Parts: sequence; C-alpha cells; structure tokens
Amino acid sequence: MAGITAYGAYIPFNRLDRRRLTEAFGEPAPPGEKAVANYDEDSVTMAVEAARDCLNGLSPAALSGVYFATTTPPYREKQSATTVAAALDAPENVRTADFTSTLRAGSTALLAAADAVRADGGSVLVAVADCRPAAAKGHFEQLFGDAAAAFVVGTENVLAEIEGWCSVAGDVLTQWREAEDRYVRTWEERFITSRGYAPLVTRALASLAAKLQLTPADIKKIALYAPSPRYHTGMALALGFRQDQIQDGLFDRVGLAGAAHAPLLLAAALEEAEPGDRILMVTFGEGAEAILFRATEKIKDFSPRRGVSGHLASKKNTMNYLTYLRWKNMLDFEPPRRPDPDRPSVPAMWRNARRNLAFYGSRCNRCGTPQIPAQRVCVHCQARDEMAPYRFADLSARIATYTIDHLTFSHDPPVVFAVVDFEGGGRLLCEMTDCDPGRVEIGMEVEMTFRRLYRAGGIHNYYWKARPRR
Repeated sequence: MAGITAYGAYIPFNRLDRRRLTEAFGEPAPPGEKAVANYDEDSVTMAVEAARDCLNGLSPAALSGVYFATTTPPYREKQSATTVAAALDAPENVRTADFTSTLRAGSTALLAAADAVRADGGSVLVAVADCRPAAAKGHFEQLFGDAAAAFVVGTENVLAEIEGWCSVAGDVLTQWREAEDRYVRTWEERFITSRGYAPLVTRALASLAAKLQLTPADIKKIALYAPSPRYHTGMALALGFRQDQIQDGLFDRVGLAGAAHAPLLLAAALEEAEPGDRILMVTFGEGAEAILFRATEKIKDFSPRRGVSGHLASKKNTMNYLTYLRWKNMLDFEPPRRPDPDRPSVPAMWRNARRNLAFYGSRCNRCGTPQIPAQRVCVHCQARDEMAPYRFADLSARIATYTIDHLTFSHDPPVVFAVVDFEGGGRLLCEMTDCDPGRVEIGMEVEMTFRRLYRAGGIHNYYWKARPRR
C-alpha cells in the first residue's frame, strides 16, 4: 500500500498581530495573528525547513524523489526542487519536480508521489510551501499567512494509507496572477463560492464517497481548504460534517497559507491521529481534489521534530506594520550608501554547492576533529589531505562570541554576527536570524536554518544562518 511514511511542518517564527493592521488603517481586521516569513525566507527555504522537520531520524539518502509544490516559486524559469534536494543532501540520482500555478499543487504533488512509489517503489518527499503576496489595506493582506508542510510518501512503514482519491477539473477563474502581477487578483466573492468553490468541492467529495461507499460519519477529521474562515466551517457543515470533525483552520494563528494550507492542516491532524482514524484532505484551485487517508498502527511510532503544534508555540508577535512592509518589499527605502552586492558567480555556486547548500565541512580521518569550512590541513593534528566530508546542518551549536552591527545594511537591523562552536567540534562565523539582539548571549544554544542571503542580478543566493533554538 502507498501512503505517508513521515510528515512535518514549518511555520515562521515571526507573527503579525492583526491589530497592527487596524492601527495602520483604522479599519476592523479579523482576530488573531498571521505567520510572516522573515525577509530572508521564501517558499524554498520554508520547504527545506518543513522537510527537515519531516525527516526526523530519516536519511535523505533513501529518497528516490523530491517534489516541490508552491504558487510562489523564486524563479519563473528554473526548477526549485533541485535546490530543496541539495539543501537536504538528497542523492544526485533523485527525481525532482516542481508543481506550481495552482492552489491545489500540494495535493497534486502528493498524488503524483503515490503513483511514483506504486510504480517504482522507493520514497518521495513532497514539500509544499507558500508566501503569497497581498497588497496593502486589502482583504488578502488580513488573511494570507506563510507556512509549509512536508510528507514522505512510500510503501513501507506507512503511517497513513491512501485509501482513495478523486480529482475534479474546473476552469473557473477565481484567483490569479499574471507573470507581471505582484499581487493576487480575485473575482467577486459570491461568484467564487457559488460557481467555483462550493460546487467543485461538493462534486469531488460526492465522487469519492460514491467510489468508497463513505458517509461523513466515517471520517475522523476533514482538513479542508477554504477561501476564508467563514466558508471553512460553513462548507464542512453543509457537507454533513459535525463541528468536532473539522480540523482547526488555523486562520487566527497562521492565516491562509495558499497551496500549503490543506497540507498543513493534514499534518496537524496526523499529529493527533489514532490507528484506524480516517482523515480527509480537500484542496481547491481550478478544480478540487479529495484524498482519504487511514492511520495505521505505525502512526504511534513517528513524531516530527517540532510539527505544527511545536511551531505554533514557538513564536514572536511583536512585529510592527512598518517592519512587515519592509520584509515584504512593499516600501521603497533610500538605498545603502555603498555598492550593490555583486551577482553571485554561477561557476563558484556550482563548485561550492555541497558546502553552501548541504552545509558540508570536513572531518579529520586521523584524529576525528570536525572543521568548517572544509580544510586540507587538520587544525588539531596537522594531518594533510586526510579529510572526509562532514555535514553540520543538523548539529546544535553554542555562541562563543558575537557582535551587533548597526552599520551593515539589512531589512531587519541591527545584524548579529556570531562565532558558533558546533557540538563535537567545528567553529564558524555566521549571521544570526530570528533573534532579539538584546537577548543574544555567549553560551546561547543555536541551530542552523536554511535562508536566502541576498538576491542580485536575478540570482537567489542561499546559505545557512544560526538562530536561537526554537
């Protein structure tokens, strides 16, 4: 049987209290807060973090595929799944694919992964992430949040078996962006729900119910995508589900996370599932897809590194609206009085891909001392050219010393640079993120996180930063 063998999630550390929107415009806003990706995060970095949460104790070397689903890829023409695979240190012969341009990209990728493992075996990682842009003072700005979810699909040690699925195509123009559009456009809400969302979702669920002889009473939880909180509850109740069967939509704690929203709700439902529970995930976007999962006995044996619940609890919600606008590049600031960063050298990126993306250093074969960056000569025993590759990405570290730089240009000043000592050995000077400069101290435990350093000449330059352990 094919199904989910591991799952995980990622919700950015920073949240915007929606009261800040009310203060900015003097208009009412929905209650709660929404998750906001840091200025150095995008859909790729969030997908990597969700995948790392998913691969808790699992080796990326066992993956036969890496699929990335989003409506907000960093490039219009360049595959992003290869970057995700490289950051996870997946093998070179892994199959990679991007699924994009629709809000049901995540469910489509999951079904494609299931087809792949049924046909050829192996395990396919599916990472779904979104950072959807919304214009100021609009409904979408109040509603949208940033998040990611990830799943490993395989045929062995299945936690949640795929019992059945149904896809319905419907070319209804509800929300869209042209290639030149910065923000999401939409049609009038009543048309979206009465001619798009409601009939297509109903049709998908009716077809699945007829195929599997299901009733709403057979379902433990429904992880339902909806264009707003109002339709989330209303649609589920109209379909015959009880209130206690509806998975929390997280609108007041995360926001509407685009293609990642229903997968995020699925991950949350799996965290609480018991063997035998049936979970129904429903997505919408130019059609609808419904996938039915049944939890197996293996569900008790797995837990993500943090999961949805852990990421919800780990947060900072003191952001003001000006910071939010700056991070989203919605304000033009005076440029720094120094040259713009040079475009990254593509040959250098190719040569250093394993060091920069998978975060490899070296380890001395003679004395066992790890070193980062990789060295030819051991700093401890001076052995020459006796090094083996050594990955630092999942090692914890502590701050040996640090400095706070108020002069370096940043979208989140001031910048904290720290020298960190990794557990087991290895010392690195790196930038910190998701931290309060006033609370950084020597000896603080930190962990590494995959981030975008900068963009220049149309090239996104990714590397790793340190953050306080969440």
